[in-house]
Amino acid sequence: MDISSVVLLLGGVAMFLFGMSLMGDGLKKVAGNKLELILYRLSNTPLKGILLGTGVTAVIQSSSATSVMVVGFVNSSMMRLRQAISIIMGAIIGTSVTGWVICLSSVGGDGASAALKLLSTESLSAMIAVAGILIRMISKKKSMQHIADILMGFAVLMFGMQTMSRSVSGLRTDPGFTAFLTSFSNPLLGILAGFVFTAILQSASASVGILQALSATGLISFDQALPIIMGIAVGASIPVLISGAGSSRDGRRAAFSYLVIEVIRTALFAAAFYILNAFLRFSFMDMTMNMFSIALLNTLFRVSTVIVLAPFIPLFEKLMIRLIPDDPSESAQTEDMKRLEERFLAYPTLAVEQTRLTINKMAELTRQSMRDAIALLSDFSAKKLEEVRELEGIVDRYEDKIGSYLMRLTGQEMTETQNRSVSQYLRAITDLERISDHALNVAERAEEIYEKKISFSDKGEKEMANLTEAITQILDLTIDSFLADDTEAAYQVEPLEQVIDRICRRMRERHTMRLQKGKCTIVNGYVFNDLVSDFERVSDHCSNIAIVLVELVDNALDVHEMSEVMHQDHPHHFEEYFNTFAAKYIKKKDQDLLQDDAE
Repeated sequence: MDISSVVLLLGGVAMFLFGMSLMGDGLKKVAGNKLELILYRLSNTPLKGILLGTGVTAVIQSSSATSVMVVGFVNSSMMRLRQAISIIMGAIIGTSVTGWVICLSSVGGDGASAALKLLSTESLSAMIAVAGILIRMISKKKSMQHIADILMGFAVLMFGMQTMSRSVSGLRTDPGFTAFLTSFSNPLLGILAGFVFTAILQSASASVGILQALSATGLISFDQALPIIMGIAVGASIPVLISGAGSSRDGRRAAFSYLVIEVIRTALFAAAFYILNAFLRFSFMDMTMNMFSIALLNTLFRVSTVIVLAPFIPLFEKLMIRLIPDDPSESAQTEDMKRLEERFLAYPTLAVEQTRLTINKMAELTRQSMRDAIALLSDFSAKKLEEVRELEGIVDRYEDKIGSYLMRLTGQEMTETQNRSVSQYLRAITDLERISDHALNVAERAEEIYEKKISFSDKGEKEMANLTEAITQILDLTIDSFLADDTEAAYQVEPLEQVIDRICRRMRERHTMRLQKGKCTIVNGYVFNDLVSDFERVSDHCSNIAIVLVELVDNALDVHEMSEVMHQDHPHHFEEYFNTFAAKYIKKKDQDLLQDDAE
């Protein structure tokens, strides 16, 4: 084999891998993320999991891609480990479909009829490539361009396969290559060779494709092909294992289960086959393999072993739990951040939904921090103060994690709705984080009141209690409406925010009067004003979040227009809500507060 043949072989491998990747990516985009959603929603039984894993892998042409996706589901707590194992078993079967697709490259030889020659590699690749490039040039629709990518990817894959076959055609007369292949008759060497080659290429389909190309030489026998195919199966687990390295405990279990399943099924099959061969002396061991027989052998090996192991899925789950035990150091409060899986960035539908669920947890923590901070004003506890500080730090981490994730997601191809959701979520997490900051401010003011033994006047105490009650209500309205996507509740936030603004203004005026009359000290005044300012800012941030929700659910206007609309008497009755809250929180003697900007 001269240097030109080696270069031709490497070029063929490169085109084959690129074509398979291009075709798989196009198929995933045409599916519109539905395959991924089906995977984690409809795999509640082992049989369903195996069938779904087989189907999805047959479509995207990669067991590693399916398994990595499943590891992401488990890592983000979207899927149980048992479900993941069943899908991985299905992926093991599904990846054999590529071998049958590759067989098309052997159709239509020199002696074939005119009809079959139209299905030859050259003709088929040419027609598909022309169709693909015409679609890409003419159509402006993204969906049609993805279909063009599928066609072009298939054409490149077939051309790469043809190039590989042509590059190795001269090896059939090479005695060195014949001797090299003979060594693979040793099962251990054959399995090792298949494992190493697949671990390097990181694609079982590509490795089987190259073996099919080599079969064109007529030198590959059954006893050489079988151990290589078994080694290819084990080698396919390496990219999945690598992807699970930085995952959670369950994510690592799912990734490691791929390797364990491949090793066990290969070991069992090899032991059973070679023991039987020792006694029965199978006559087909010296049979010359071609593309079709290699594809058939690969499929039979995968299907038979999965059928045997499928009943033991619960045992595999227990084995993984024993091999990778629970980690008691993992924090329950940050558990939801695991939803933001990097693997989902390629699937915006999943990524946006997981982000929404993570923000919901952030909102709950924010509400808890403010409630705890308000409670410290009347019943101070150093332990509770530390809990508020800890919550503020956790909410900060949520904002950093979600913000970074969403910024990375913006680099993906998304629908208009998804782009709008990402933009609104970025605004919402900023307001939630600021509320937690104000909660810490309130908690620290409570510490100052406790340590300095500060006390407000009776009227000041009543005013502060009234304000904290209003703040608690607006926070609950905001968070509850955000969690439930309840726009009717969200429309109540802005009227209450206007009432709180008026309460805060009157509190400052009266506090100034008390200072002038000597009924309050300067030190007390600083703390009082700081608390009023923090609570006023909290209500402002609640209003911002409510506007974000209305925009998200109702597909409303931009922020400024939305804010104006929420102040008008429209179907959501701003004035009615305003009067209701005013009656609850503003005394009759302060009716002048209702006259300013009430409309």
